[in-house]
Amino acid sequence: MTQDLDLRRTGALHKGSRLSGSGPLSRRSLLVGLGSLALAGCQSTGSNPRLQTMGVAPAAPAIDPYYLQMYAAMPQEKFPVPAVDLRKVDPVYFRQVVPYSTSERAGTLIVDTPNRFLYLVMENGQALRYGVGIGRAGFSWGGRARIAYKRAWPRWTPPAEMIARQPELEPYRNGMEPGLDNPLGARALYIFEGGRDTIYRIHGTMEAWTIGKAVSSGCVRLLNQDVIDLAARVPNDTPIVVQQGGEGIA
Repeated sequence: MTQDLDLRRTGALHKGSRLSGSGPLSRRSLLVGLGSLALAGCQSTGSNPRLQTMGVAPAAPAIDPYYLQMYAAMPQEKFPVPAVDLRKVDPVYFRQVVPYSTSERAGTLIVDTPNRFLYLVMENGQALRYGVGIGRAGFSWGGRARIAYKRAWPRWTPPAEMIARQPELEPYRNGMEPGLDNPLGARALYIFEGGRDTIYRIHGTMEAWTIGKAVSSGCVRLLNQDVIDLAARVPNDTPIVVQQGGEGIA
């Protein structure tokens, strides 16, 4: 069980180092130039009882400019990625460094399926945490595997069983061209168990409101800005642990 579970249950945010950009995996490269800034998260302006009495709705919570920059538009991508509407994402799912106790070595990915988090284990009891959405397929497999390879702007080929359930997908039987509407998003990380493709993927999404949710389809989805960041940090053959139910990695 992670050290931050109690805070997650109450909806509170951890104080952690801010993190943006990408680079080789190491504590130094993850944290260089960042200092020990405290996580500000979403700064609420609070509710004004007088305004409520007057029938005026209180102002919406302000988004920390740091996160606005982290999830800003990415026009340099092959298919320019628009900025994320962070009003649709619970701030607990914003990318951040958090305390994390595990015996897994630095560089390992851990998917905490029940709590909708993906951790990239760092040194000294910390991890880089991303919020994720979990689809039906994401609940059906757990265990140890590896990221066999990664693809930028991948094609998506729906399985035959999915086409049988959703005949409208027939035009994509031989694959859907990459782009913003492609279900795999900007990056896909392909999970293999030994030499076998598990068919499960870590991938991007444009649907910000699905982060932190159990969504209708797919495996493990991150905001496109987050999956671009993650893919740049982890090499092929990165170990991954997918946790289902109550099992823990201590």
